[in-house]
Amino acid sequence: MTSVTLQIVQRKLLRARRAAQAGFTLIEMLVVITIIGLIMALVAPRVLNYLAESKVKAAKIQIASFGSALDLYYLDVGHYPTSSEGLTALVQRPGNLTTWNGPYLKGDIVPEDPWGHDYLYRSPGEHGPYDILSYGSDGQEGGTGTASDITSWQH
Repeated sequence: MTSVTLQIVQRKLLRARRAAQAGFTLIEMLVVITIIGLIMALVAPRVLNYLAESKVKAAKIQIASFGSALDLYYLDVGHYPTSSEGLTALVQRPGNLTTWNGPYLKGDIVPEDPWGHDYLYRSPGEHGPYDILSYGSDGQEGGTGTASDITSWQH
């Protein structure tokens, strides 16, 4: 054999050896999956916490929006909607009010809070001319964290 032929054979053997070693072993794949699992275990709670906080902020913004709409209603009608009329008076004319110039909210319905519950509206309120509140994620009075009440009189 010539030296050129010997070099060609050696290259082919080297390529064959590399091809046999290509790919990942089961242990390498399990290590990678474990690392990904650990990262997710650290990151997921923080992401879920941001989601919960954003729902609370959205509820506060909606309550502030209701307050602005109620003030416009008051300027047009001369009084706030009664508790029985509720926030629906902002999107549908209550009774036969001639000075109603609504709708005061976009859309044809009063939106629910971020957890799918109706906002509670009282007029006259205990804390002002009206009270608007959401019971938070649990839909029940009181609570802590995302389950705490979100109100129009506390900022």
